[in-house]
Amino acid sequence: MSYTSGAALQAAVFDLLSGDAALGALLDGGIHDAPVPGTPSGSHVFLGPEDVIDRSDASGPGSEHRFTVSIVSDAPGFRRAKEIAARIGAILPEAPLALSEGRLVGLWFDRAQARRIEGGAVRRIDLRFRARIEG
Repeated sequence: MSYTSGAALQAAVFDLLSGDAALGALLDGGIHDAPVPGTPSGSHVFLGPEDVIDRSDASGPGSEHRFTVSIVSDAPGFRRAKEIAARIGAILPEAPLALSEGRLVGLWFDRAQARRIEGGAVRRIDLRFRARIEG
């Protein structure tokens, strides 16, 4: 197993989400691959935690990346956060991501969790995806 494709996957996901005009129209806070200091206002997307599992086989090295994309929004109700989550869920698994390290075999939606945080004033949805990479 190799973790060399971890940064390549993150960069490709970040570029895809940043370049999507429909997603950009839903966000007033942007897309981040690092936490924003303090409590940001508006609707934001954060690339989050990642677990990697060895999936090497006789054909060569491989890995499965289980990563989280989080939506955080202070918009009233869950509607805006769910619209953002739906857009990400629509474009990410279908995207032919080209990685600078390794080859993406497949990318699948795994699960989501929606909840209130910060005393109920902020909504957070964590989308979990699985990516299989060879090389």
